[in-house]
Amino acid sequence: MKRVLIIGGNGAGKSTLSRELGEILGIPVIHLDKLYWTDGWVPRGKPEFLELLRAELEKDSWILDGNMRSSLPERLGYCDTVIYLDYPGIVCFFGVLSRVIRNYGRTRVDMCEGCPERLDMKFLLGTLGFRRENRKNFLRQIGEAEGVRAIVLKSRRQARKFLDSVGVSGDKS
Repeated sequence: MKRVLIIGGNGAGKSTLSRELGEILGIPVIHLDKLYWTDGWVPRGKPEFLELLRAELEKDSWILDGNMRSSLPERLGYCDTVIYLDYPGIVCFFGVLSRVIRNYGRTRVDMCEGCPERLDMKFLLGTLGFRRENRKNFLRQIGEAEGVRAIVLKSRRQARKFLDSVGVSGDKS
């Protein structure tokens, strides 16, 4: 694993898994949200975002977390491994709620400066339908990607076991 995508519902723990896997493998972590958002939760223009993304994708190794469906085909073209956090909506809902409670008013390390954590009810409620609305498309695109190892994790327990197994084996392939 040298170029790893981590995708899944909001609140599934993509950023946490990315950081932990990055520490185990000694690979830099890139947060898609950090590339996309600017100060005050203002999205970058598409050309600027894609330029930043492509510069990261060209690097030798990385772990990249985030969804952004529009850039998934390009990201799949560069990665060797995809980890899909296929968690139920209610798990993600409580993940987002917990994150907001822990970080409210502060900028998380996986976000751009000037984007403090906030309670966004539309975003929070959207976590409940994320899996139903996106799962089929994500799995199809992952399945069609040539030369990409797919790892589907269905629970936080499976994610922990995966990290433990990588840590023990030192699997850097």
